[in-house]
Amino acid sequence: MTAPRFSNFIAAIPSFESERLRLRPFAEADFEGMARFFADPVSASYGGPCGRDEAWRKFAAYFGHWALRGYGPWALERKSDGVFLGLSGLWFPEGWLEPEITWALLPEAQGQGYATEAARAALRAAYHHFGWQTAVSVIASGNRPSVQVAERLGATLERSIPFRGGEGLVYRHQGPAALDATLPR
Repeated sequence: MTAPRFSNFIAAIPSFESERLRLRPFAEADFEGMARFFADPVSASYGGPCGRDEAWRKFAAYFGHWALRGYGPWALERKSDGVFLGLSGLWFPEGWLEPEITWALLPEAQGQGYATEAARAALRAAYHHFGWQTAVSVIASGNRPSVQVAERLGATLERSIPFRGGEGLVYRHQGPAALDATLPR
């Protein structure tokens, strides 16, 4: 069995914290939340909605992204009670335009500022831990809440691109120095 080797891989994924959140490696127990996310129409920007079998493949791809790129998305856990809230992190699959900061919350976690807080922590990790100098976020044109998150982070609309059968808005994030100068920790 390869569990010890996999455990070592998971241990190598760094975790980060913000005021209310822990950005940590995914655990198998997080799948139930991700299956609910992928069953909901809100998951359209992530290739959903879909059933549990396809949700499992998407969930497993997060681990593969870490293995292939050395960075990836984290599970979001509320520090006060350990509840799984969704994901945020670094995303750059094959064929993608450039490295991206991504976020997706379970429907019950939306509207509470978690996406902004998580994306800010992910952006800081991208710049200060992984050495990125720039990042974008691609947002479905009708997703006003995610546009507001990008704008709260100081990102600016750069262009639109074809995205999942519709239009995607490419938001360019501030560079490392500007981020540190303008955003609260």
